[in-house]
Amino acid sequence: MIPNKAKILVIDDDPDIRFTMAELLSAEGYHVDAAETGKEAIRKTEEKWYNVALVDINLPDINGVELLTKLKDGAPKMRKIIVTGFPTLPNAIQAVNNQANAYLIKPVEIPQMLETIKDQLEKQASEKTFDEVKIGEFMQNRAREFLQGKQRNL
Repeated sequence: MIPNKAKILVIDDDPDIRFTMAELLSAEGYHVDAAETGKEAIRKTEEKWYNVALVDINLPDINGVELLTKLKDGAPKMRKIIVTGFPTLPNAIQAVNNQANAYLIKPVEIPQMLETIKDQLEKQASEKTFDEVKIGEFMQNRAREFLQGKQRNL
């Protein structure tokens, strides 16, 4: 995935963190959008498709882990990265169970965040390619079955 084509949604109630992450990611060539609340993030994912969502656990209206399953997914599926200043084993387990693809701890190390995003974009591109191949194989098999059925009827 070419970074300047990737769209990232930063979800954090702290305006300084939102601004800083958005600025850093924009400087890396990503298209960045931000949301302060879970409700705003849900609305944005209903209006646009994002490659990656960076989701803070502590939001004013919903727990970020719960938010993971409420964000609208597209095709290929959005990669979801939990960002927390309160890392616990139960939080990590719950995040994975709710479809988190990665887990970052605040204060986030910028190189680690960029590497995690890059890794998630590569996995997303790989899944998309796999899905396209599977769809192509399915269509070929259906066409073959259809043609074989036509030949039997002749």
